[in-house]
Amino acid sequence: MGHSCVVENGLVGQTPHRFHLEWINEDGIKRKQCDSFMKKSLTTDIRPWRYASIAKFAIFIAIACCFSAIMSCQSVYAQDVTEARNESKTESIEKASDTGGVLEGHSFHGEAFNEGPRQKAYLMGGTANVIFDVSTDDALAQQFFNQGIGQLHGFWYFEAERSFRQVAMLDPECAMAYWGMAMANFENEKRAIGFIKEAVKRKESTSKREQLWIAGLDAYLKTKKKNAKAAKQKYIRNLEEIIHAYPGSVEARAFLTVRLYQFKGDLPIASHQAVDAILDQIFALNPMHPAHHYRIHLWDREKPERALKSAARGGQSGPSIAHLWHMPGHIYSRLKRYSDAVWQQEASSRADHAHMMRDRVMPDQIHNYAHNQEWMTRNLIHIGRSRDALAIAANLVEHPRHPKYNTASRRGRSASYGRTRMFQVLQRFEMWDELIHLSETMYLEPTDLPTEQDKRIRALGIAHFEKADSALLLAQLVALQGRLAQAQTEQREARNKAEKEAQEAKKPETEITKAKTAAERKFDGRIKSLNEAVDELNACAGLLVGTSDTARTLLDQVKGVTKDRLARLYLRAGDHEKAERLAREAVDAGENEVLPLANQIDILFQIGKRKEAGEAFAKLRGISGEIDDLTRAPFQRISQIAPDLDFPSDWRLATQLPNDAGIRPSLDSIGPLRYSPTSAPDWNLPDASGKSIGLNQFQGRPVVVIFYLGQSCLHCVEQLTSFAPKTKDFMDAGISLVAISTDEIKELKGKMDVFEIDKDLQTFLDNNQIQDGFPFPLVSDADLEIFKAYRAFDDFEDQALHGTFLIDGHGLVRWQDISYEPFNDPDFLLKESKRLLQLPVQSSDRLASSHGDQQELNKKDFNQVKLASTLDDKVQTSDSINVPSDQTDTK
Repeated sequence: MGHSCVVENGLVGQTPHRFHLEWINEDGIKRKQCDSFMKKSLTTDIRPWRYASIAKFAIFIAIACCFSAIMSCQSVYAQDVTEARNESKTESIEKASDTGGVLEGHSFHGEAFNEGPRQKAYLMGGTANVIFDVSTDDALAQQFFNQGIGQLHGFWYFEAERSFRQVAMLDPECAMAYWGMAMANFENEKRAIGFIKEAVKRKESTSKREQLWIAGLDAYLKTKKKNAKAAKQKYIRNLEEIIHAYPGSVEARAFLTVRLYQFKGDLPIASHQAVDAILDQIFALNPMHPAHHYRIHLWDREKPERALKSAARGGQSGPSIAHLWHMPGHIYSRLKRYSDAVWQQEASSRADHAHMMRDRVMPDQIHNYAHNQEWMTRNLIHIGRSRDALAIAANLVEHPRHPKYNTASRRGRSASYGRTRMFQVLQRFEMWDELIHLSETMYLEPTDLPTEQDKRIRALGIAHFEKADSALLLAQLVALQGRLAQAQTEQREARNKAEKEAQEAKKPETEITKAKTAAERKFDGRIKSLNEAVDELNACAGLLVGTSDTARTLLDQVKGVTKDRLARLYLRAGDHEKAERLAREAVDAGENEVLPLANQIDILFQIGKRKEAGEAFAKLRGISGEIDDLTRAPFQRISQIAPDLDFPSDWRLATQLPNDAGIRPSLDSIGPLRYSPTSAPDWNLPDASGKSIGLNQFQGRPVVVIFYLGQSCLHCVEQLTSFAPKTKDFMDAGISLVAISTDEIKELKGKMDVFEIDKDLQTFLDNNQIQDGFPFPLVSDADLEIFKAYRAFDDFEDQALHGTFLIDGHGLVRWQDISYEPFNDPDFLLKESKRLLQLPVQSSDRLASSHGDQQELNKKDFNQVKLASTLDDKVQTSDSINVPSDQTDTK
C-alpha cells in the first residue's frame, strides 16, 4: 500500500504503481504522493552501528559471567576431555577480551540485542500506507521508518524493530530510529529503556515535533515502574500535546487511540464514541490507515457492529501483516458471521505462511499464529468445513517443535492447540473410525501429560461406544476410573504433606488450613474432568448393556458434554422430551452453527415432528454453503430424510458474499493455505584435508547441519561434544551429521584431535570406516557465505550466529534453531527429527478439501507490493462497502 520499493541484491527499485491521493504528513503539510522517490543504492558504504556507551561495569559483569560459566562447566565435564576443554576455555577468554567481553554470537551492544532481530530488513511492501517524516538525509532510511510505523500499527513488533534497526544502520544518528525500537518494545520495559536512552542522546539534532515524541516516551518509561497510572496519564497528555502543536499529525492520533484502549485497565474509557471520533479524523485524512485495527479493538467487546466498516478494510490496509487480517475475524465471530470470520483468519494464516516460507521462520516463532489457526479451526467447524478443519488441526500437530516455543506441554502453542482441535473436529463430525485410527499415530498418540491422556482415553471410549464395541468401551472406562483413583490419592498425599509441613513450621491453624486447601486445589480441575469423563462413559455403557431406565438415570449425572451430543444420548435412551429440549437449547446457544441445527432436524424428524423438522431444515439451508462433505454422519442422517421433507438430496445453497465485506483479494495472492518446509541453500565446503563435502552428497538421506563459531568458542565445543556421542543414535535413525565452522581449513583439525570417545562409539566408527579424529565431518566456511545463506548471521553487527538445521532427504529444512547460543539438546532434536521425518511435506493435504488446490499450496513467491497496489486501486475507486446507516461512521 504505502511508499515501498523492492530491495534485493543491493538494488532499489521504483514503486510499481502510482498513488492518487493527497495526504497530510506528520508536520501537517499537504503533500501529493508520487510514483517515484529518491533512490539510494544499498551498495553505498553502510557502517555497522554500535552503541557508544558500553560501560566498564558491563564489561566486568560479562567477563565475570564468562568465568563463572567456565568454572561450572569444569565440574561436569568428563575427565577424558578436560585437556581439550581447558584449551578452548583459554582461547574463549582471550577472544572475549579482544571483543570487549562479548562471547561469540552475542551482541556487541549488550544483552538486549541478543534476542532481537539479527538479520537486515527489506522493504517488503504491503505494510500500510503511512508517512511519518523524521530527521534523516537518507531517503531509504525514511522508507524503512515508514515501514516500521506500519508494522507497529499491525502489532508486528519483531519486524518493526528490525525495520528501525535498519534505519539506524543506514543513519546511526537518526534519533527516531531508537525511539522506534523502544516503541517496538513498549511492553518490554528493560529493552525499551535502553533504546530510548539512545534516542535522547540524539534528540537535539531533531525537529521540535520529534523531540516531543522522544520526551513523551522517555518520561513514560522512567515513571511507569514507580506509578503506572500516572505514567499513562502523562503519556496520553503528551500525545494530545503533539496533536495540538501539529493538528495534521495522523500518527499522534493513531497512537493516542491505541494507548487509550491499551491503558483502559488503569484509565477506563469514559466514552468509546469519543475515541471513535478521533479515528474518524484519521480516516478523513487517510481512509486506508491501519488504525482500522484499533477501531476493531475498541468495539470488539462493546458493540462489534460499529466496527464493520473497519473489518472490511483491516487486512487491506496492510496486506503483508497477518494480524491485520486476523482482527476483523473478531468482529465477524462476535456477530456470528462465521464464514466471514473464516475468510479473515484464512487470509491471516496465508500472510503468516508467506512470511515464514519467504524469510525462513518457524511457525511458533510468529506472534498470534497458533491462536489464529486454532480459532479458524473452531469457525470451520461452525460452518461445516470438516476437511479443512481437520487439515488445519493436523498441520498444527505437524509443526516443528522446539523446547523454547512449541512443545505439547505448553498451552497456547501449535502442538497443544492442534491436538485439542483435532479431538474436537473428529468428535463434532462423528468421525469415529478416523479417531480410533489417528489415536495410534503421532497425531493423537499416547502421552505422559496426565490431562491430555485423560482426554485421549475418554475420546476413545466414546468412539468405541458409537461403534457399539462394549468391551473396548469398558476398557477405557476402567482406565479412567483407575486414573481418577490415582489422582484422588495424589491429592490426599499433597494435602497431608502440606499440613505436616505447616504444622512442623508451627503455623497458626488458619495458615495450616490455607496450605491444605492450596495443595488440594492443584488437583481439583483434573479430578472434576475425570469425574465427568467417568460419568459419561458410565452412561454410554448403560445405553449399550443396560436398560433404558438405568441409562436415563446415568445420563442425568452427566456434565461437561455439549447439549447436542447429550440430546442424542437421551434420544437413544427413549427420553424424547429431554432430547428435543436439549437440541433446541443447543441451537439457541450455537446461533448460525450448522451442527446443532443438523442434529435438531434429525431429532425432530425421529420423534415425529415433521413440520418443525422442515422449518429447521429451511433455516440450515440458509447457512449451508460452506459444508464440504455430506457423508459426515450429522449431514448424512438429514440427507436421507431430505426427500421426505421436500428438499433435494444435495440441499446446500451457495453462500452469498455480504455487501459490507469490502474489497477482498484472491486468497491465493496472499499466501499458501498451509505451512510447508522450504528448500535448504546448497553448499560445497572443504574439510580439514581440503576434500570437498556438499549438501548434495546427503541427497536421499536426512542430515543435521550444525553451524559453529570456531574451535575457540567454548559453547560451540560444548555443543559438538554433546552431539558427538550421539552420532551412532542419529546414524541408526538414518540421519547424518555435519558441522560447518567459521574456522579456516588449517584450524579445523587441532583441538578436536584430543576428543576421546567411548568404546561403543569407537566400534561403530570402526565398522563404518569413519576416521579423521571426529565422529562426523567438520567443514570450513571462513568467508561466512553459507552462514549468511542460512540466516545464521547478524547483518547489523557483521558476525556469525549459531545455527542447527534438520534437512531431509529432499533438501527441505524441517527444523532449525538460530541464536546467539548454540542448540545443545541432541536428545530432543533426535526425537523431534524422527517425528518430523515421518511426515510427507504436504501430509495434511490428503485431509483437505479442494478449497485451496495443490498448485497454490506449492506456490512460494507472493508479491506483496503487487497485492498492495491492486488493493489500493480497487479501494480508491470502489463504493461497494455498504454498511447500514445506523452502523455508518460519521465523518
